[in-house]
Amino acid sequence: MPVGAVSPAQAQEAQRVLERRNDPSNLTELRKEAEQSAKELEEATKALEKRRAEIAASEKELKTKLTALQELEQRLAVMRQPVSQMAELLYEQPLVAGGVIPFLSGSADEKTLRALSDANLIVAARQQAVEQTSALHKEAERLAGEAQELRAGNLLAEAQLAAEVDTLRQRSDKIVKSLTAALVKLGIKIDKVGRAALGCNPLRAATAGDYPNGLIPKGMLCPLQQKGFSLRADATIAFVSLNEAYRQRFGKSMCVTDAYRNLAEQQSIYYRRPGFAAVPGRSNHGLGLAVDLCGGVERSGSAEFVWMEKNSKRYGWFHPSWAYSSPFEPWHWEYDPKIDSLL
Repeated sequence: MPVGAVSPAQAQEAQRVLERRNDPSNLTELRKEAEQSAKELEEATKALEKRRAEIAASEKELKTKLTALQELEQRLAVMRQPVSQMAELLYEQPLVAGGVIPFLSGSADEKTLRALSDANLIVAARQQAVEQTSALHKEAERLAGEAQELRAGNLLAEAQLAAEVDTLRQRSDKIVKSLTAALVKLGIKIDKVGRAALGCNPLRAATAGDYPNGLIPKGMLCPLQQKGFSLRADATIAFVSLNEAYRQRFGKSMCVTDAYRNLAEQQSIYYRRPGFAAVPGRSNHGLGLAVDLCGGVERSGSAEFVWMEKNSKRYGWFHPSWAYSSPFEPWHWEYDPKIDSLL
């Protein structure tokens, strides 16, 4: 084989790579991978936060127990006098006049015997206190051992969770970058994740769903390839995939006459086209999940319309049943995340 020549196998592989890059379904796959990785990252982060809260609670409980033991030990410390110290006390401070001599000589009277009896009781009480303190020491040592094991286990578990979160974050970033690059290549303005909204964040679909119909901020929407129109993030990416498949079939991009409508636009169209526009605040256009098409799709039975009927659901788009008759709107198409998720 001449130097620099490409083998048939290499040529086939290059062709497969090129076809894969030009396959619009890959865009949808990338979006789904990005959404799934973002979901896994969110769940892992929540698990890490929960674990940290559990660690903090257990550490607090353990600290309370150890503090109580320390205080109790301090109170008992005054009673921890060895018996020898008591003997010295008796020697240095005689119980009665004459000290312990009368007792040792056998001539102790009642007062001497009573004093010695009291001393025995004191010694016994002190000895009991020593034994109780010893038991408390053992309990404290047990708790200290448990504390050490708990802290070690907590640190290990947190480290493992943190490592998992970091791995998921790296994976998510990699997938989002691939998705972003693919969208930019197709002419979609994309935000860098983590920055203020300047265009489209490919993972912002769920956030856009938090806003009322027709009141979604522009920063929460993603532009279409057709200038001046935008949709919710997932709908935009699915539509871009659909548009690329349409372009491969008909040699041109899809023609769009309407996409997201804010509340004011819904009201304007409702007054201008009574009976043909949804009540303001109820249109799927206001959710960023609907488009009105032209370029042949608006004619029922046309090649473009028939192709859409056969292929649009592959990308999560469909022609609603009501649009076939009540009112008849062949140009109106909607995006359903549930359909897209099944593909």
